Amino acid sequence: MRLEGVTMQGYLAILALGLTVAMVIARVLYLRSKGIEAFHFGRSNKSDYLLPPLALFYVYTIVAAALDLPLLSDRRFFNSEALGWAGVVLCFLAPLFMLLSLISFGSSFRVGIDEETPDQLITTGIFAYSRNPIYVGFVLMLLGQFLVFPNWVPLIYLLAGLWLIHRQVLREEAFLSAHYGREYEVYRARVRRYL
Repeated sequence: MRLEGVTMQGYLAILALGLTVAMVIARVLYLRSKGIEAFHFGRSNKSDYLLPPLALFYVYTIVAAALDLPLLSDRRFFNSEALGWAGVVLCFLAPLFMLLSLISFGSSFRVGIDEETPDQLITTGIFAYSRNPIYVGFVLMLLGQFLVFPNWVPLIYLLAGLWLIHRQVLREEAFLSAHYGREYEVYRARVRRYL
């Protein structure tokens, strides 16, 4: 079933999602080539292993909606070209946040909490404005995708994503506070958690 009215907006939304995922994979592989293990996902909390299959289903849903593949549901909450284009803009802000974050992170980038070999605390670049710009980018992507594909599946992912991201941020904040101490507390007092 096809979500009626999905055109160029859908293809651009897929492109933005692909760019974001590609940047993360490229950075992890680049750091691995430099001898830095950047992928620590699931090591501090085994329940995180439930997320990859759910993420794959989400990607399938977005791609299927744009490419006229079978969907769980084709019901739209609204038909608005203006909201669809607003969604595209939000989708492309996500890889921009990712790129600025990766530039600021340098070799300190990690997926998950690196309890064994954490690098320096990054407080410059985009991190001078948001303590969690990558997560801000993910939320922008989820919101943008929902505006392009206004269906209950992307809505559930948006709501669940907000909860999961906030849960992860709280876990990371506890680790950063314990590891960096006063340096992190000063940074936390100066820069907002999200925006």
